[in-house]
Amino acid sequence: MALTLSARAARISKAEIRNMTVECERVGGINLAQGVCDMEVPPAVIRGAEAAMHHGTNAYTRHDGLAVLRRAIAKKMERFNGIRVDPEAEVVVSAGSTGAFYCACIALLDPGDEVVLFEPYYGYHLNTLLAVDAVPRFVRMHPPGWTYDPAVLEAAIGPRTKAIIVNTPGNPSGKVFSDEELQHIAGLAVRHDLFVFTDEIYEYFVYDGLRHRSPGAIDAISDRTITISGYSKTFSITGWRIGYCVCRARWAEMIGYVNDLVYVCAPAPLQAGVAAGIESLGDEYYEALRQSFCRKREVMCAALEEAGFGLARPRGAYYVLADARHLPGSNSKDKALHMLRTTGVAAVPGESFFFDGGGENFLRFCYAKTDGELAEACERLRRHGRGQPSWHPSI
Repeated sequence: MALTLSARAARISKAEIRNMTVECERVGGINLAQGVCDMEVPPAVIRGAEAAMHHGTNAYTRHDGLAVLRRAIAKKMERFNGIRVDPEAEVVVSAGSTGAFYCACIALLDPGDEVVLFEPYYGYHLNTLLAVDAVPRFVRMHPPGWTYDPAVLEAAIGPRTKAIIVNTPGNPSGKVFSDEELQHIAGLAVRHDLFVFTDEIYEYFVYDGLRHRSPGAIDAISDRTITISGYSKTFSITGWRIGYCVCRARWAEMIGYVNDLVYVCAPAPLQAGVAAGIESLGDEYYEALRQSFCRKREVMCAALEEAGFGLARPRGAYYVLADARHLPGSNSKDKALHMLRTTGVAAVPGESFFFDGGGENFLRFCYAKTDGELAEACERLRRHGRGQPSWHPSI
């Protein structure tokens, strides 16, 4: 019998975010596809990691992370998210929020368990579910508010449903779930005995006077919510891979064991750097971050509208999911490649965020760029919209 890939591997594909990044690098374009966050890392975070390296914090940590980071996360969770947790038993530091989600899925889901996933969804959520042999059940959200039909959500829940994933603020849509929506989801979770996995990595990127709401702060579901977040975006350290999950000790114990099995631990001195940032940066840092990205959102949206794109302004995160039906191409991949060839600006095809159709006219743009690079990308888009030459590829 010939050797083959696993059946599980056959269901997993390379993310279009990565594909478009490769295509962008190949032609020397501006990458608005991948959410790498090109901002400056806070000096306190750098200094904290450097000090940890010099003082010998270079070995394995406990399977759930350094005590100093777990304590810092616990304080932040109570202050910002309204969730009280025990740093000794209810916090697991992992290899980014993606790693935390993967470990939680292995620990809490069995093969064949169904998980409700709102679309447009983040592709890594879907592929993680497929990697652990869970079965996604999709609930479509609709612009401009990216709202869902409560009846459709209820209909998606069946006898094998084990969990619901809530991504707020959302990637790629920028959706911020309302109190009413979260209460509705909480009621369903209690009635059907479901876990609620939350991805809150963009919790500090919320606009228009809205506030971030953590589902885990709702008393009715506090014991069944797995709150997942991290500092990749907040501190512009996407390559450090420092994320975490917070949940009741009976869930966190096994999630921590899985984290040890898969990752051993997140990088020790980098954990210390993140802890230093949490402890030393005050509210003014997070407010300045929010204001900066609110301004970048306006720059990005204005350029896209002038270039002929339709859009609903995102309420959170740092992406715009724009309607690109005016671009040539039969699908979103064609449209994304056309735009890259003609403007040198890379975006992610919208079909990456929808199951079985629905995203063929969407492109996702990331505005987590330096002001100079964002301005150049926006000017290229405007010139293209006016029918003017906008760039020349490097190859």
